[in-house]
Order: sequence, then C-alpha cells, then structure tokens
Amino acid sequence: MAFIKRNIEELQFNPFTMIGNGWFLLTSGTEKDYNTMTCSWGAMGEIWNEPTLTAYVRTSRHTFGYLEKEKLFTVSVFPESYRKALAFCGSHSGRDFDKARETGLTPVSLDGTMTFAEAKLVFVCEKVYAQMLNESSFVQKEFLQDYYAKDAMHKMYLGKITAVYENQA
Repeated sequence: MAFIKRNIEELQFNPFTMIGNGWFLLTSGTEKDYNTMTCSWGAMGEIWNEPTLTAYVRTSRHTFGYLEKEKLFTVSVFPESYRKALAFCGSHSGRDFDKARETGLTPVSLDGTMTFAEAKLVFVCEKVYAQMLNESSFVQKEFLQDYYAKDAMHKMYLGKITAVYENQA
C-alpha cells in the first residue's frame, strides 16, 4: 500500500463519472468492527466553506448502523478491475458475509477509519450533518414510487473531507 496524501484542489476527476459510473465503497468503523457497502449515489462540493462529500444510505443497510455511531467514514474509489468485488459488496450484507475475505480486498486503517489497500483514491470524511430524506419534501413525487415503494428510505450523510489519498502502488 502506498497511499500519498493529496491536496484536493490539485486532483483532476469527473465526479459524475467517478460516482455514478465507477461506484465507490462507503466504509465506516474501526479495525476490529467495520462495514462497507457499494454506492453509486453521492455528491461532492463545498458547503460552510469546507470541501464535502455527501453519501446516501438506506436505513435497512448494515452500514447504516456504523454511520450512525461513528464520526468518520471513507469513500474509496477503485480501478475498473475491481468491479466484481464492488458488485459483491453492493449485493451482499455484512451481516452475513465477511466482504473483505469474499472479495480479496485488504482492509486498512487510515486516519482513524477504514478503507482498502486496493483503492486508487480515498476520501476521509468527518460527519458534519445527517438528515433523513422526507416524503413530504419530494417535489417530484414519482421518485417516491420509483425508489421507495418497496425499500427503506435513505439518510443523507454530509461529510467534511478531511484528507484525500491517492494510491501510488
């Protein structure tokens, strides 16, 4: 593992491609107890004069409990060659499987939270705001039917990006 800390202003990437097409692992917890899940929804930007990353997690997901109790989380971006591992992490629960063992990913502690040695880019985030999505706030009500008729609502987690690491391996 050769993670090098980078200045976020110096990075060049397309967040739409990175998040929506490339997916990422959202991970929270400690070396002794953590969970990860695949995400393809998120946002990056600036609020309250801080660089931020927003992730959305259904209340039914195992990772939800970790995000509720921990103050830190990581968003880890992987090379395309890890698509199969990310697909597994998004379709199997950490309640039932050791995702690292099943996928061959190597968990590592970074700045007090967890990521994986194979990630090409890691955003370490500190929770600054969390809010449940609210049915009454949907302007386009069809999203309720399309995304929540048969599954739990998402909670939004806004994280201040405290560090960004690039893997030089």
